[in-house]
Amino acid sequence: MTTGLTHQPAHLQLQALERREISSRELLDLHLARIDASHVNAVVTRDDGAARAAARAADERRARNESSGTLDGLPLTIKDSFETAGLRTTSGAEDLADHVPARDADAVARLRHQGAVIMGKTNTPAYCQDLHTDNSLFGRTLNPHDPERTVGGSSGGPAAAVAAYLTPADLGSDLAGSLRLPAHYCGVYGLRPTHGLVPARGHIPRPPGWITSSDMVTPGPLARHPRDIDLLLDALTTPSPAENSPWNVKLPTARRPIGRLRVAVWAEDESCPVDRNSADALAALELTLASAGVSVRRTVGPVGFADSLRLFEQLLHATTTAASDDDAGAAELAAARDLPEDDASPRAAFLRHRTQTHRSWLRANEERLRLRGTWHRFFADAGHDVLITPAAPTAAIPAGSRSLTVDGVERSFFDQTGWANLTSHVGLPSLVVPVGRNVDGLPLGVQLVGPAYSERTLLALAEYLALRQGGVTEGISL
Repeated sequence: MTTGLTHQPAHLQLQALERREISSRELLDLHLARIDASHVNAVVTRDDGAARAAARAADERRARNESSGTLDGLPLTIKDSFETAGLRTTSGAEDLADHVPARDADAVARLRHQGAVIMGKTNTPAYCQDLHTDNSLFGRTLNPHDPERTVGGSSGGPAAAVAAYLTPADLGSDLAGSLRLPAHYCGVYGLRPTHGLVPARGHIPRPPGWITSSDMVTPGPLARHPRDIDLLLDALTTPSPAENSPWNVKLPTARRPIGRLRVAVWAEDESCPVDRNSADALAALELTLASAGVSVRRTVGPVGFADSLRLFEQLLHATTTAASDDDAGAAELAAARDLPEDDASPRAAFLRHRTQTHRSWLRANEERLRLRGTWHRFFADAGHDVLITPAAPTAAIPAGSRSLTVDGVERSFFDQTGWANLTSHVGLPSLVVPVGRNVDGLPLGVQLVGPAYSERTLLALAEYLALRQGGVTEGISL
């Protein structure tokens, strides 16, 4: 019975620990054995000795009835972009091949403070800057549902590790959909929490040791069950002693019972079309909710898709500029000065955003705050509890592909994250939920969006859907 625990969700693994049905050390070894036997190349750095010492300490605490937190003794993996004390952290980059931090990222410290056993680091593209998870240090991570398909990026290693039962949960990060896209492609749950709930200090690609981080990057959990996301959210919103914080976060419970929820569905937009399989999965979800008495209605969306995406891209390129060295920054300034005024190419837009003045950024930030107000009114004044959108236009695309085809029509490669990035710059909680498979057996998900700090409403709805529709990780053999 215990050998099957690796396939159970995190909350059931914790129950087995609490009931003394298995020790943390035994549970860790079961997961390490799965990692040893796996071919998905999701876990790229381990220190089994340190992990076993942490598991043994958790067992000793439990024997003394001195549990340290909500995750005590649970083995977890961490995306390789988060600094982990004493454990190599590369962010997938050759420059950092030998980087071993002396201090945990704040989010990692919070998980350790709650008793999590860190058993390894999961793969990411170099400096988290791709929608595929592949790098020259560790190679490509394979999608557990089909090795010829991408896992997405940049939290592809975390999503694949969770889907392949190598870990019960993982800590990922999301700047431009890079947690939610892999969750969708791998058929797991992935939450981008309300921005600011979970600190991002210690996340690379800000240079190692930096105190500041991007004004949009948001750490968040990936898991195989909504209750597991809730458990990790509790841990990630509880400051560790090193933060010396005088406050604690208590997120509100779900706003109302499932049958009384008011759900809006933004199913399509000409700026980012979705394929027939994705549209059908969303339509089936609407029927499931309506049959439970949920108020469901379609909407054209609270904001203009194209205008919102334009603002997102301006803010995205601005926030990533801070990590550039002086030589790279000077080269970008020179290239931007040489651009013809009528150059409207993607490269020209990129350079202009990267080298924009502080005045331009302040105006963009003002526009962001006004956009956030529009979203707030959509939920508060119009009475919506949750907005459901597609998670992405299609299921996982071929590994390494630099194009996206939606029902035979070529689209921008970056349309993969178009729906996710509706909320990336306004900081709203956004949860990817697996809801089925396409005709090729690949996972399909949807995105649940709510007002700020409504994570528990999203998770309650996700759990309701899980009970009625089931998961999509069964049958994985890689």
